[in-house]
Amino acid sequence: MVMGRGLAGIYSLSDKLQSITGWKRYAIAAGLGGLSATAFAPLFLIPLLIPAFVGLLWLWKGAETPKKAAFIGWAFGTGYFSVGLYWVGAAFLVNTARHAWLMPFAILALAAGMGLFHLLVGYAMGRLKFRGVERVLAFTAIWLLIEWLRSWIFTGFPWNLIGSVWTFSDHMLQFASLTGVWGLSVLSLLVASAASVLFEDKNLPFSEMKRRVAFVLVVLCMPLVIWGYGAFRLSAASTGAEAFVDNIKMRLVQPNIPQEDKWKPDLRGEHIVTQMQLSAREGFKDITHVIWAETAVPFLLSGDKELRSVVSRVVPPSGYLITGAPRVEELSVDGGVERSFRNSMHVLDRRGEIVDTYDKFHLVPFGEYVPLKSWLPFLKKMTAGSSDFTPGEGLRTVSVPGLPAMSMLICYEIIFPGAVAKSSGRPDWILNSTNDGWFGITSGPYQHFGMAQLRAVEEGLPVIRVANTGISASIDPYGRVVKSLGLGEKGIVDTGLPKKVSGKTLFSIIGNFSVLILIALLLLPLVIRRKNGGRP
Repeated sequence: MVMGRGLAGIYSLSDKLQSITGWKRYAIAAGLGGLSATAFAPLFLIPLLIPAFVGLLWLWKGAETPKKAAFIGWAFGTGYFSVGLYWVGAAFLVNTARHAWLMPFAILALAAGMGLFHLLVGYAMGRLKFRGVERVLAFTAIWLLIEWLRSWIFTGFPWNLIGSVWTFSDHMLQFASLTGVWGLSVLSLLVASAASVLFEDKNLPFSEMKRRVAFVLVVLCMPLVIWGYGAFRLSAASTGAEAFVDNIKMRLVQPNIPQEDKWKPDLRGEHIVTQMQLSAREGFKDITHVIWAETAVPFLLSGDKELRSVVSRVVPPSGYLITGAPRVEELSVDGGVERSFRNSMHVLDRRGEIVDTYDKFHLVPFGEYVPLKSWLPFLKKMTAGSSDFTPGEGLRTVSVPGLPAMSMLICYEIIFPGAVAKSSGRPDWILNSTNDGWFGITSGPYQHFGMAQLRAVEEGLPVIRVANTGISASIDPYGRVVKSLGLGEKGIVDTGLPKKVSGKTLFSIIGNFSVLILIALLLLPLVIRRKNGGRP
């Protein structure tokens, strides 16, 4: 009796969502989008994906035209990104006098703009006439395609790909070694939307209902299978001293300097002293390499020999200091001098000499440069200084004496799947130096950290992450946190360098081609069923 009433209630809810019209439809879609974003770090409320995506599919089923389906998708996407990216607003509070008034407009504009990707998903769903199982498979394939599109178009912003909801589980993450985050996205979408097929239509033939129930059961078993694969892969991982590279001990320095204080003229020298004191803490004699965060030195270090001499006091006797700092290049152009500003990482030796420099090449729009500046002259970048930064030459493998070859990435360069390590001259590890101080104690730094874990698993390479305000950590090539210092804490992390996995991961070989493979696998049942005369 109780079960019958429960089923009747679900059928009634499905009917209501399919029949609702007007602004209420779009408001519900936006609410469902916001609900789905709670599955990301640090909340990881993954079960809420099910009502969010089931509700979305029912709303789409009731859409009278592709145009209305598109706006349902856009509303869902706006809610999804409003909640998932709310933390961006914290950056506008660093300089309240200059930027605070922009915060609500910026968050809404960002969410609405990113929501256009989901508008495309909605339009495609409105055009298609699939039902039941085939509809879920088509939806998953379309969403995956659009996620891949937003990972590179307009320089790309693959933040909060739906597969990243699994970063809390070392076992689930291992699937990324085969498919990248994309396979985890497929898993998330199937699990979240499968139940929609059971209640979207009444009076289904028994054979069709049986088929749909079987589909849901298979989908719900998928996380168990993937977890089992992860357990098997982790069981073969090296442990103890043999899991680390010999004779390397790094000190990661996390000074926890508030962003609003970072560039104040009367405090910049104090910030250097703070980081030097942290670097020289007990155990320094055993350290081979000291690593500071992105723009840890708030001066033009490359052009200041005296400052380099001072900072070199915390360079280990037989090692190096790797630190972030802005730098400027002056080039002669048409008889004049043209200056370009770079966001850089320097490798400093014991003599205070810079032996190598890496320039960030994937710059943050509106953070480090203003796109379409000639059209938007009233907009200024968020970072210090009035001039835009100039991008570096691109991804490269950096060699530092005493260390295996590394891929050096600054800030959000770590968020791009398949684009963090060169295939030729492949590195043995990844160094990610960042300053998440812009975003305070919000969900943003947690989400950023989870993407570093994903890149480690995808590439089979350890990630050493150094952040001004956290989270600084040593991450092994299986995405497991070896040692870390939490968000908003001040201190150091002393860690060895985990070894990379033996051989290459499948994803490191095929890269983002895995997206096409996954889409083909999702669409194959639709092709077979249509070929056999089945209804779409």
